[in-house]
Amino acid sequence: MAICSRQCPAAMAFCFLETLWWEFTASYDTTCIGLASRPYAFLEFDSVIQKVKWHFNYVSSTQMESSLEKIQEELKFQPPVVLTLEDTDVANGVMNGHPQMHLEPAPNFRMEPVTALGILSLILNIMCAALNLIRGIHLAEHSLQVAHEEIGNILAFLIPFVACIFQCYLYLFYSPARTMKVVLMLLFICLGNMYLHGLRNLWQILFHIGVAFLSSYQILTRQLQEKQSDCGV
Repeated sequence: MAICSRQCPAAMAFCFLETLWWEFTASYDTTCIGLASRPYAFLEFDSVIQKVKWHFNYVSSTQMESSLEKIQEELKFQPPVVLTLEDTDVANGVMNGHPQMHLEPAPNFRMEPVTALGILSLILNIMCAALNLIRGIHLAEHSLQVAHEEIGNILAFLIPFVACIFQCYLYLFYSPARTMKVVLMLLFICLGNMYLHGLRNLWQILFHIGVAFLSSYQILTRQLQEKQSDCGV
């Protein structure tokens, strides 16, 4: 690649590049080029570039006429390819082993502000999740020492625990298909607590299910913020 003045003919630029190519191949063999991992190994070639540049800038036009005519004839049969800056960026990325990527701006989902009732539902949901986790771990330790037929009860504690944590996530962050996920989490919590009827009394079951319904309502009522039409850049 050569950067030339507008007054410089294209043929002279190609002639300059061809001369540099011959000088470079005469100065370095293929083994030296293949072993070089950095361009710093060819710093001494800069003196040759300066010498060739001075020659093309100050040599008389009669001495360059024959070379220019030859290059112009070659350009007629093989016209140069005009590249843009975007083309050079893509080519450089492919040569360096980086695949071409089409980057699109990520959507920015901003939820409505958290309400006081929403904070209360988060606290109650975290409390229910902690109770389910503690009871599930305690029952698992006891079951491993005594019997293995209470695996269903352990899962009935741990699955609602995961559902409660996921409900907190759905309330705080946007997620596609929220309604389906909310209904699914609510179903897991209700079925798990009904399965634990022998280990929990009626008021405990109603408390867990009530917190699940409250969290589901808060998730579905917290919507995305509307974009301002007159916002600046």
